[in-house]
Amino acid sequence: MATEAELENIARINADDRTPVVFVHGLWLLPSSWDRWASVFDEAGFASLTPGWPDDPETVAEANAHPEVFAGKSVGQVADHFADIIGRLKRKPIVIGHSFGGLITQMLAGRGLSTASVAIDPAPFQGVLPLPISSLRAARPVLGNPANFNRAVPLTYEQFRYSFANAVSEEEAKELYEQFAVPAPGEPLFQAAVANFNPWSEVKVDTLSAERGPLLIISGEKDHTVPWAIANASFKKQERNEHAVTEIHEMPGRGHALTIDSGWREVADTALTFVQRFTG
Repeated sequence: MATEAELENIARINADDRTPVVFVHGLWLLPSSWDRWASVFDEAGFASLTPGWPDDPETVAEANAHPEVFAGKSVGQVADHFADIIGRLKRKPIVIGHSFGGLITQMLAGRGLSTASVAIDPAPFQGVLPLPISSLRAARPVLGNPANFNRAVPLTYEQFRYSFANAVSEEEAKELYEQFAVPAPGEPLFQAAVANFNPWSEVKVDTLSAERGPLLIISGEKDHTVPWAIANASFKKQERNEHAVTEIHEMPGRGHALTIDSGWREVADTALTFVQRFTG
């Protein structure tokens, strides 16, 4: 269910003629991680919307004080939440997502809910087979304990450094951790881990949908959590879509924190250039 603030933003966007852009954050981040991106896209003539996952707190401090609110969120539940928000918009939006938000972006695109989409270091969906060692290590804080399925799991600084901030300096990594890191539900990682063994998995993308629209996948060269092998395997699946453009772009020297670190603007401009090709 959309929050009161989200409903107000939807009404604001519906009141003008700009194309909406819906940003979808991933695990261990909040909607505020998109604030700088939203400003860039607004300045470029779009109308930005940064919804949360269900029950997201407003601030990092509040999130860390009440981690329990993150527990019990499944991939399907979050995708349906964003589909509900998009359904309230008068115009079909651009959708941009990072990590599990990139997975959800592709799910929404497969449902025909976006005019164009950008999936940044997207979590894998059913049928994406590579499982690099670095991905297993990045997921270990959650998958290492089966009880985490129903829990909210924070990352220690060392875990964040490895899975998010390996491609930046120690000083910047600590700043990113303090500014952005929050607990995350364990369930989505367990869902992704067994998606290829579960015929009823929610972690599915309709890659062949005639309504999918143009899609760009962005991959960070040094990403430990979603390395090139996973991003490229997702691209190869999506590339089979005969109805729309599918592209992939690797960002040299970038890790999983590429949407929030000091090089975020280059990534934002790459996404913006792509979607501008498909909006009038």
